[in-house]
Amino acid sequence: MTTERTSPEPLSACDEPLASRYDVALLDLDGVVYVGPDPVPDAPENLRKAAKEGMRIGYITNNASRPAAVVAEHLASFGLDVVSEDVVTSAQAAAKLVAKEFPKGSPVLVVGGEGLVAALEEYGLTPVRSSDAEPVAVVQGFHPDVNWVMLADGAHAIHAGAKWFATNLDLTIPTAAGKAPGNGTLVQAVRAAVDVDPVVAGKPEPPLLETSIERLEAKRPLMIGDRLDSDIQGANAVGIASLWVATGVHDAYDLARAPKNQRPTYVGAGLGALAEKQPGVTVQGGKHTCAGWTAEVVNNAVTVQGEGEPYDGLRAVLSAVWAAVDAPAEPAKPAKTAGRGRRPRPKPAPTADSIALDAALHRIGLDT
Repeated sequence: MTTERTSPEPLSACDEPLASRYDVALLDLDGVVYVGPDPVPDAPENLRKAAKEGMRIGYITNNASRPAAVVAEHLASFGLDVVSEDVVTSAQAAAKLVAKEFPKGSPVLVVGGEGLVAALEEYGLTPVRSSDAEPVAVVQGFHPDVNWVMLADGAHAIHAGAKWFATNLDLTIPTAAGKAPGNGTLVQAVRAAVDVDPVVAGKPEPPLLETSIERLEAKRPLMIGDRLDSDIQGANAVGIASLWVATGVHDAYDLARAPKNQRPTYVGAGLGALAEKQPGVTVQGGKHTCAGWTAEVVNNAVTVQGEGEPYDGLRAVLSAVWAAVDAPAEPAKPAKTAGRGRRPRPKPAPTADSIALDAALHRIGLDT
């Protein structure tokens, strides 16, 4: 199997629906398909439509708290046609990494929940719950029942020579009540007590996406996520296309300020974008045009003219901001007066934080 690795440019055009262009959707879950126990509005319907177009739907999560089969049952409760083989978790990716280094049957300390236990057993390893079992490795993943005793025991095993693996470093997770601490905060607690860093399996590191591409037999995969620093950065790290959706952690402001390695191929309000084409952006004389909108950066502020779909306007705004941020600093102009005088300083290049966005995002209707 050959997987398309094109490292596509941010804001690329696609002249056919994304569900037709790509054979497998690699869907992040938290903030994309569901938030807490409930589905994101319209997400199940849009996924059913994409599946009817021939797109295989894969569910890829950094959350290691539940086994793939339990995640599949949760998704099936939304009316989705899902089996456990459609789900790939960071726990599975971490267990695969451990299995590459240690023989079957090796004891591995679990700092997490049943998702890690099931994944380790799937790869022929022996999950244990105490450092007294002399584990060869420690695998740490999020679970709401993780407590100080588990974190301390993990630190003890690492001090004793066990190799440390973490499912992900996400500092937060979305919940129905808002953001909450994620596995990254718990990893930081252990890191404060040990002298090594963990091997990380989840996004944005490559193992989870590489495992997902392999298990789902994806030839033209499309990563879909709400987080720039995990979903989109992860897709860019392995050279596959990505779609950012506005239903989770990051918003249009975050997107405009994204560094190069966190910029998506496509943008959309939600999973309805899978049934849509993606218009490109044309640039002429500093003006960035997408469909009926034109944006440019003038005096460190984005100005927008036109009308049309808000996300066409967002593409124009993003193109203008990113071009301004990426442009090299202007050279200093030579002094006009003779004499030794003070040398003129070069004009500093704008930064994403220095460019005013509020008026532009309000103008296109994406300021909330």
